[in-house]
Amino acid sequence: MRAAVLHETGQEKLEVLDDVEAVGFGPGRVRIRIRATGLCHSDLSAMSGVLPQPVPFVPGHEGAGEIVEVGEGVSHLKPGDRVVVCWLPPCGACPACKRGQSQLCLAGFMNAGTPNFKRPGGDVFGFAGTGTFAEEVVVDAGCAVPMPEDVPFDIAALIGCGVTTGLGAAINTAQVRAGSSVAVIGCGGVGISAIQGARLQGAAEIVAVDPVEGRREAALRFGATKAVSPDELPDAKQQITAGEGFDYVFEVVGRSATARTAYDNTRRGGTLVIVGAGAMDDNLQLNMFELFFDEKRILPSLYGGGDVLRSYERTVALWRAGRIDLAGLITHRVPLAEINEALDQMRTGTALRTCIEL
Repeated sequence: MRAAVLHETGQEKLEVLDDVEAVGFGPGRVRIRIRATGLCHSDLSAMSGVLPQPVPFVPGHEGAGEIVEVGEGVSHLKPGDRVVVCWLPPCGACPACKRGQSQLCLAGFMNAGTPNFKRPGGDVFGFAGTGTFAEEVVVDAGCAVPMPEDVPFDIAALIGCGVTTGLGAAINTAQVRAGSSVAVIGCGGVGISAIQGARLQGAAEIVAVDPVEGRREAALRFGATKAVSPDELPDAKQQITAGEGFDYVFEVVGRSATARTAYDNTRRGGTLVIVGAGAMDDNLQLNMFELFFDEKRILPSLYGGGDVLRSYERTVALWRAGRIDLAGLITHRVPLAEINEALDQMRTGTALRTCIEL
């Protein structure tokens, strides 16, 4: 089958090969025919080495498709079922799950070091234990979440990561209050989803911050009340909050420099939400006096900060009701053979989300 493979960390291009085989099928596992997958910035971060990932590997973790085969003991799925790939499935039994923090369940990471694929030259891993830039993938049954028939594959794919992460950051983690002021730094697919979440929560002012003009323009269509470049943020802070700072600031880039900017633009007693996935050696510096005196809440948000499966259901309900726009997030579409074009679109900021169609 075909799959896009990164051979070495740091390479900027993927090689689309037709000699890749999905492996690991057996009890408790399912085989999925991927129909659509989104390109998330985390895929680029894994390729560059910002996020740890064994190589060679197949990127992709935001996918949807159909069940081809189910292993022994799998009773809730059958061939032909439409599913979204969940890269961080809750086990339901660990301490984190029992506390109601299933987004912190580590069970899904247990397979990250086990090869998902193989080629004649050896084993190939799947990013985050999945690897959706492939025609087929074999995963634990818990990673395959049923999707209703009326949810298209491209929409389902977005629900698998970016939309759930952004919406959840605003709704679950920050619990944005009606009438509040919000700034979102980084307005790709996840940032735009955070903007939609803040709008749903009733925020009065939502400022989108991004260096790319096209993304700023898109943010206004999705609910931002103002869109500025990073250099214009101080003026926006002064105009909207009289210099006090925003009630909520979302950092959706994953860098200490932007996190520091986000902290500085959060009002005293306000909330900074860290959504972007950054490098382990990129340290955010705060002095102990400001940490104590400003009393700003710093809330990391992993995968939307809530029960992933309930978040999926909520997203589908909001989409059906027309309360959120998911189709509009897909600004580009490419076949798997042109995956490197999608990478360029992400790097230049010309795309909110590129859908790779298989």
